Amino acid sequence: MESEDEFQLSTHALAALAEFRNEEKERQEKFSKMYQQAEDEFDERSKLTIDDFKEDWQLSQFWYSDKTAEILLDALLEGANEDTVICIASAPSVYAIINKKDPKSLPTKHIYLFEFDKRFELLSGAQHFGFYDYNQPLNFRDDLKGKVDRLLIDPPFLEKECQQKSSESAKALLKDSSSKLISCTGERMKENVLANYPGIKVTDFYPEHKNGLSNEFRCYANFECSQWKFSNKD
Repeated sequence: MESEDEFQLSTHALAALAEFRNEEKERQEKFSKMYQQAEDEFDERSKLTIDDFKEDWQLSQFWYSDKTAEILLDALLEGANEDTVICIASAPSVYAIINKKDPKSLPTKHIYLFEFDKRFELLSGAQHFGFYDYNQPLNFRDDLKGKVDRLLIDPPFLEKECQQKSSESAKALLKDSSSKLISCTGERMKENVLANYPGIKVTDFYPEHKNGLSNEFRCYANFECSQWKFSNKD
C-alpha cells in the first residue's frame, strides 16, 4: 500500500508532466502558425529566435549561447561585401542571430543555412535553406558547390566518421584556398579536425552553450579576426 508521501510525489509528478505537455502543445501551435505565415514573409521570420525551436538531443542539437552565436556570426560577417557568399552548416543557433540584426547592417544577403532538421527552413526561408545530411556529404544543393567564401560547419557528433564526412562537405562548398573556414567541435576531436582541414588551427575562443555541455568545445579556424587569435597553447 502506498504511503501518503508516495501518493503526494506521484501527484506532483503528474502535475509536472501535464505542465510540460501543455507547454509543448503551445510551442507546437505557435510553430505551426508561424510556419503558415512566414514562408514568404520576412517580417514574420524575423520574429523567430532559437528558443522557438526545442533541442532534439537525438540529433545532437545543443544551441549556442546568444553571446557565442553572435561572436561566430560576426566573425563570418567581418570584412564581407555584397558579393560574399556565407554558409552556416549544422549551427542554426548562429543563423538565428541574423534576426536580431538590422537588415541594413548585413553586408551581404547571400547567407545560407544547411541543416538536417527541416524545421529550420522556417528560420531562413526556402531560398536560403539547404537540406544537409552529413552521411551524404556531397548531396546538397548544387548552386553553392565551390561558391562559398565563408563557412561555419559544426559536425553534430563527436565521432571520427562525422568529422571526416563533414570535412568532405566543406571542401566541396568552399570556393578556393582563400575562403574562410570555422569549425566548432569538442576539444577531444582536435587531431581529427587538424588532419581533415588543411590550414585550420585551434583558436583562443571557447564556444559556450545555452544549457551547458560536459564536453569542452573549441573553435577551430583558418583565419584570425577581431573575435579571436590562434591559440599559442595548443
